[in-house]
Amino acid sequence: MRLLVKNALIYDSADRAFVRGNMLCAGERIAAIELGGDAALEYDAILDADGGYLVPGLVDIHTHGRAGHDFCDAEGSEIQKMKVSYLGCGVTTVVPTLASATLSDWTAAAERIGAHSAGAGARLMGLHLEGRYLNPSKRGVQAAELLVPPSADELDSLLSHMGLPLHVSYAPETDRDGSFAAYAVERGVTLSAGHTAMTYAEAKLAESRGVRAYTHLFNAMNPLHHREGGAVCAALEGESYCELICDGMHISPGVVRLAYKCKGAERLALVSDSMAGAGMPDGEYMIAGARVCVRDGRALDADGHLGGSTLDMFDALKNLMKFCSLSLESALPCATLTPARLVGIDGAVGSLEVGKFADALLLRQRGGEWQIQKTIIGGLDASML
Repeated sequence: MRLLVKNALIYDSADRAFVRGNMLCAGERIAAIELGGDAALEYDAILDADGGYLVPGLVDIHTHGRAGHDFCDAEGSEIQKMKVSYLGCGVTTVVPTLASATLSDWTAAAERIGAHSAGAGARLMGLHLEGRYLNPSKRGVQAAELLVPPSADELDSLLSHMGLPLHVSYAPETDRDGSFAAYAVERGVTLSAGHTAMTYAEAKLAESRGVRAYTHLFNAMNPLHHREGGAVCAALEGESYCELICDGMHISPGVVRLAYKCKGAERLALVSDSMAGAGMPDGEYMIAGARVCVRDGRALDADGHLGGSTLDMFDALKNLMKFCSLSLESALPCATLTPARLVGIDGAVGSLEVGKFADALLLRQRGGEWQIQKTIIGGLDASML
């Protein structure tokens, strides 16, 4: 099946600009991009964009679930339901994120996710482990009894079940001798500092050992202090990637602006950190063994701690544009190529380039609001699946 998307304003991630042209999709991949002029490519079906904006599908590398389900315990039909729900809000690539659980529960979840990664809905790529290896003082809603020190032997067992790509959020200060980080980097696992009480010096040491990112910056870590700095200072001043939950609840708009000014689109990765209540009515949901109550879009445990979010990536993108007064072309990398690079999947997704998966959104602006008109997944119009 060869789908030609013609007469589109195609987003060029390298130049951060839109260029009029046509895109040919074949065998799930982008086969050709033809700039300007009429289509001179052979095709089986055609989608006339009629001057619409064609952008890469959004990439969510930190999401525990949505549509009433969590990746830790979701069964096959529930995983499929989540995948369709992600696609409905513009997310074409999902890195399923597992919060704290037992080792056996993690491996069982990985097997279920792997068995149901195909089929309709968003593309599932790799896994993100955000649990077990956390600082108990910064665990948030995650159950203390599920936390353990990071172990290279345990990571080896996980890799045998999960394979790559694998991204791990952990508290580097609990890896005293750096053996966990050394083994992870050697095996190709990407590392992010999260749920941590690191000092500035510990953060810089962690970066030297291979930590390349900070998980949901500002949340579940000590706040910036003018005399100590801490992990937040190290994150903002260095070359590391930083996740950001841009819902206006986890981080205020002013602090979002500060983070963007410090990191820019090359290092700031939007994430949803969504939980089962995303895309659902208010009510009670579970995450990491804790019960969370969702009211007016805010997910809180019984002690008033935020327990994930109900955010989706398209809203996160629009919030970033609003909070920072950014154009679409300036903000897009934060929801596409930058998160893909953070976890090492940018060779397949995150931008519209020949050879990458043909996952894209056709956007239009109506009444000053960006809207998704069409979603393309694997070179097919999602509305036809």
